[in-house]
Parts: sequence; C-alpha cells; structure tokens
Amino acid sequence: MKIVFMNMDSYGSVDLPEAAARIKGPDGEPVRLVNRPFENTPKRTDPVFEEAFFSDLREQAPDAVFSFNYYPLISRVCEKAGVPYISFVYDCPFIALYSCTVINKCNHIYVFDSGVAEEFNRQGIMTVHYLPLAAGVGRLDAMVPGREHHRRFDADIAFIGGLYTEAHTFFDRMEPALDDYTRGYLEGLMRAQMQVDGMNFVEKCLTPPIVDGMTRAYPIPPNEDGVESEAWIYAQYVINRRITQTERPALLRMIGERFGSTYRVGLYTRDSGFSAPGIDNRGRIDYYDEMPYAVKCAKINLNFTLRSIERGIPLRAFDIMGAGGFLLTNYQEDFFALFEPDVDFVWYESNEDLLDKIDWYLRHDTERERIARSGHDRVMSEHVWEKRLETMLADLRCP
Repeated sequence: MKIVFMNMDSYGSVDLPEAAARIKGPDGEPVRLVNRPFENTPKRTDPVFEEAFFSDLREQAPDAVFSFNYYPLISRVCEKAGVPYISFVYDCPFIALYSCTVINKCNHIYVFDSGVAEEFNRQGIMTVHYLPLAAGVGRLDAMVPGREHHRRFDADIAFIGGLYTEAHTFFDRMEPALDDYTRGYLEGLMRAQMQVDGMNFVEKCLTPPIVDGMTRAYPIPPNEDGVESEAWIYAQYVINRRITQTERPALLRMIGERFGSTYRVGLYTRDSGFSAPGIDNRGRIDYYDEMPYAVKCAKINLNFTLRSIERGIPLRAFDIMGAGGFLLTNYQEDFFALFEPDVDFVWYESNEDLLDKIDWYLRHDTERERIARSGHDRVMSEHVWEKRLETMLADLRCP
C-alpha cells in the first residue's frame, strides 16, 4: 500500500513513519510511505503547487495522501486526481476545517476532540471523524534518563507548555479600542468560563452586539472560501486564548506559592519572561529530544488544557502517560471514554482540589507510581500510532 506522506515539521512526523513500517495495510501488504516535502502554509490556492502535485499524483498513483492537519490546498488536488486524502488534525481550533473544501469526497479528516466531530456530523458533513491522538511509546521507552538528565530535569511538579503571554496577542491588540460595555461583558464572560471545565460556552454568549463591538475594535475577516462565523473566530482565537493566557500563569503562581518553598516546581515554556515565586522557569525544551526526559524526571506532570479544546485529550497528556509519567489534569470529557480515573490518570475539579491532589500524591509515592505505570500500559496497548494508522487505513475501504 503506497501513501504519499506530506513531510513537514509537525508533531507525529517521526512516530508515524516508524509506525507505518511496523504494520500492514488492509490488503495485507506492507505500508510504504513516499515522502513529499511540504511547507506549512495558510494558502488555500496555489496554481504552481497544484499543477506540480497533480502531476506527481498521476505519475505515482498512490493509494492515499496523508498529512498532519488539514490543508484545503492538498484536498483540492486530491479531489481532482481522485486520490483519498487522510488528514489527522492535532490543533484545536483549526480554522482550515471550515473551508468549503472539507466536504470534498476525497477527504478522510480526523479530529481529536469528539465535540468538533459531532459539530460537523450534525451538519451532515461526514468527512470528519473523531480519533484520539496517540503516543510513540516505543520511542519514549527507549529514552532512559541518565545522571545528566536527572541533574537538568528532576522536579517534584512540572508543567510543559505555552503560557500565551507573548506580546501582541489578538486580545491585546483589540482591548484598547473596545467600548466600555463590550470590554465589561467580555471580562465577565471570561471570569465565568474560568470557573467551568468540560463545557465551553464562550461562542454561545457572543451576541451580535458584542461581536460588532469586537469587530469595530479589531476586525478579523473570515476566509473567502470559509464558512466560519465571526463569533467562532473571536471565541476560539481571541477569547479562549485570552482565558488560557490568564489561567495558566495564575495556576502556576498558586502552585508556586503553596509548594515552591518545599518542592521543586519546574516550568518548561517558550515564554522566557514569565517568573513567579517558587517557579523555576527552565525555558523551552525540544519536543523529541528533551521533553520525554523532563516527563520521566518529574513526580507529577500537569496538564492545563487550552480552553478552545472542549472535550479532547491534548497531545501533552498522551506524551506524559506514554512516557510513564504521572498525569494530573483538568477535566476533559474524552478522558473518561478512554482511560479510568484514579487508575490511569488523576483529574482535579477546582483550584483547591488541584492543590490538595498535588499535596497528596507527593506524599504517596506508591499510589502515584502505580497510576503512572497503569497509564503507560494503557497507552502502550491501546493508543499508539500503529493503531491509529490501522484505523485510518481501514476506513479507506468503508463506503
């Protein structure tokens, strides 16, 4: 089975080819990936690329084309060439999903948030499917920390991820021009949303007058070939990111204040300017070469989910469990369909509960290590890239 693999700098670009080499396609034949360099681009049309890619597909006659994330540009060519296009979307939100090309018959689009898949399916768009993310457990297991890794990465509590505190976010650009009513409404809405996990009501609360107020302050026009609403754009790319920008630093400050004088609290982030008492900002680390060691060298690994991900399990969580780390996460509905709480992972329901569970699991090594092992074994048996690829290839045979 021959698949053209759109090779670019993306999560999964190492693990998926390795997984493909270990499985067979639905026809019982080995899976052969043909690498085609591809640059991540927001372009939705490009006559030069389209002509060259169409010619390549006609010459190579692959069984499918695969990319991480969805590209209307690729779908347009695959539709014309009559070649199935498999895309596995690991970003959320992902505005390209609202391109009119999403209904192309060639598409087999997989999203990791079950709520997003349901949204499309309710509209009769059946080219979008729910499929959780995965981990490269074999690669992770082979990365055994040595003395130098422990020196660099040992921590009692660790968080790996962005804080969205960089300057000039959409909200930062919009806020100075907001009228008082719109600003006050949005501040109240964000405070309310920060009290609730597992349900995101931001978009539903953006009434036409509020959207008009944001548009006047900072217009973000929809794409010409897209069906995304203005409310969706502002909810996902402006408000939910602002909530995350506020929430993550606040949680870290709270943890640093409670535990920083007694325990090592490590933060790995590209936001080098962030500092707080009790928090050791260790800077950015490489996803493939360093992050697994940081996970393995921490007693507790935290997950604070980006607010635009309503139900889905972030890739960070699979990486933590797949590496054998103990995961303490906020509530996300999809966790409970795939894993068993307090057996494979632990979740918290409030800020106070988060602090209490950090305290308890730091003092109960046996329970913490048992849960970490169980989470690892569950990911290894059910949530590896081999299984995800087998599912996607099998779906090609479904009518």
